[in-house]
Amino acid sequence: MSVRRLAEQQPASFAFTPENEAWATREIAKYPEGRQASAIIPLLWKAQEQNDYWLSKPAIEKVADMLGLPRIRALEIATFYSMFNLEPVGEHFIQLCGTTPCMLRGAGAIREVCENRVGEQRKVSADGKFSWLEVECLGACCNAPMVQINDDYFEDLTPESFGKLLDDLAAGRPVKKGSQAGRVSSEPEPGKGGSLTDSALYDGSVVGAWKQRFDEARAAEKEAAAKAAAEKAAAAAADKK
Repeated sequence: MSVRRLAEQQPASFAFTPENEAWATREIAKYPEGRQASAIIPLLWKAQEQNDYWLSKPAIEKVADMLGLPRIRALEIATFYSMFNLEPVGEHFIQLCGTTPCMLRGAGAIREVCENRVGEQRKVSADGKFSWLEVECLGACCNAPMVQINDDYFEDLTPESFGKLLDDLAAGRPVKKGSQAGRVSSEPEPGKGGSLTDSALYDGSVVGAWKQRFDEARAAEKEAAAKAAAEKAAAAAADKK
């Protein structure tokens, strides 16, 4: 596990907005007396959301104080989970999936776009619009390669479509979430379907071959058992004579 540390530069304080303070109070009330600490994850998440998607030390301490927790306990949780950003991020925080399915489908080229367009990982671009980080699997393997930007997934990316996506975000134009290739959910890509209509899937030569082998093995076992029983019966009859 990588070591996660708080940012060197910290704000002087943190306070929830009145709306978020009321939300936090309702969230804490969901838990029985003495179990309010269970609300720490949603409260840290709300603090991060309010604070431009990163958690400052004062924000972590504020949450700990609201829950009656030792501050070190809240710090342990905030530094353990990678969903909490411990340093400032860009307005559009890009999490690039770099695990096997995405890498096989072109994540390396998407990474190059991040490096050329934004710069190094964990560094906010000069205009404050972007920062990026390579992360572990984000669970959209069927639609690889993909990135998560803030709370949204953008899938089936190419360097061209990803570059256009960044252009649109930087300009404040609306963007299309999900597949950038016209795919619906995790269905086959447009024009590339039809694999399930291949007759070879159903004639036992491909997917069904295992069943055919088992059927043949069971038939051979039955035949051998019948033959052995017949031979035994014949031997017993011969003994009687």
